[in-house]
Amino acid sequence: MTWKTLDDMDLAGKLVLTRVDLNVPVDGTTVTDTTRIDRIVPTINDILAKGGTPVMLAHFGRPKGQPNPDMSLRIVVPALRDALGREVTFVERPDRASLDALPDGAVVLVENTRFSSMEEANDPRMAQFLASLGDVYCNDAFSAAHRAHASTEGVAHFLPSCAGRLMEAELRALEAALSAPERPVVAVVGGAKVSTKLDLLGNLVRKVDVLVIGGGMANTFLAAKGYGVGKSLAEHEMADTARAIMAKAEEAACEIILPVDVVCATEFAEGADNITVAADACPADRMILDAGPLSVARVAAAFDEAKTLIWNGPLGAFEIAPFDTATNAAAAHAAALTKAGKLISVAGGGDTVAALNKAGAADDFTYISSAGGAFLEWMEGKTLPGVAALEQD
Repeated sequence: MTWKTLDDMDLAGKLVLTRVDLNVPVDGTTVTDTTRIDRIVPTINDILAKGGTPVMLAHFGRPKGQPNPDMSLRIVVPALRDALGREVTFVERPDRASLDALPDGAVVLVENTRFSSMEEANDPRMAQFLASLGDVYCNDAFSAAHRAHASTEGVAHFLPSCAGRLMEAELRALEAALSAPERPVVAVVGGAKVSTKLDLLGNLVRKVDVLVIGGGMANTFLAAKGYGVGKSLAEHEMADTARAIMAKAEEAACEIILPVDVVCATEFAEGADNITVAADACPADRMILDAGPLSVARVAAAFDEAKTLIWNGPLGAFEIAPFDTATNAAAAHAAALTKAGKLISVAGGGDTVAALNKAGAADDFTYISSAGGAFLEWMEGKTLPGVAALEQD
């Protein structure tokens, strides 16, 4: 990799513009999940340890380029202070002279970058203004790296730039999983719709050895094979596309694993009456809500043979029991293999993280990405502007 890290930078006495992800969930004035805040702490502490002053840039919500008091980053200051164990100076209208006057050891948070319409437009004027506020630029927001905004991409062209600790960890994990992986590589892709993950599937069949397809997407593939899927969520109009993906996989010697047995119910409800049948035997009045035990065994066997696992999306309707069974079982098996040192496992995406946490498996995965869209675009093989900007000499 050609980007620099904090280890490559002289930060002593310098203002370090640090792009972080503070787009956290809140209830009223309280942050309800501090995961994203907790994950930037090592970067902020490292900058301080190297004698720098971290000046954090972040967005919050979608204020559409206008100041909006309901989307002020002021709301996250108490949670930031608690996570860092030190005071945080909140600045609405930053200027260089005020920042230069800060005492050693100060930590600064600048108001929501999206309060300016120039942010999402990646206007060079905003990028230059931000650059004037610092001596070094550190991007620690991989989750925003798929956006070419002034604070994620533009400013990197005007200052010496590096990756923060979270960005560095994300990139190293992702490179290990897909750019230069230990083989065989298995990818699990689930979710509701094939149409939302066409680029992903097209890229993966050329990169991995085994592709496990689950969730509502699997129903579309089963229907494309001529199986009756009853009242299941399925994109029947995507049948030709599904068949084309299967043909590409065959050409690339990528094995596709679809459910061989399925759990069907008459309604999508917790504890709904259900039956397990062969994948081609879903009754017309029922819907497929999970993969069956034979399918889980097949997925587990693929994990046993693998060296690397990439996971994006659940195998069934994981939100409600008992249709979380396949996801929970597969996740637990992957976690156990990882803990035993037999598998490198990388997962990402909102539903995926929620499913792995629910299964109690997340802590034993090699790496859980905090990113949603950026993780997906990386898996699709796309260039992420915020990463590419760091690779400039």
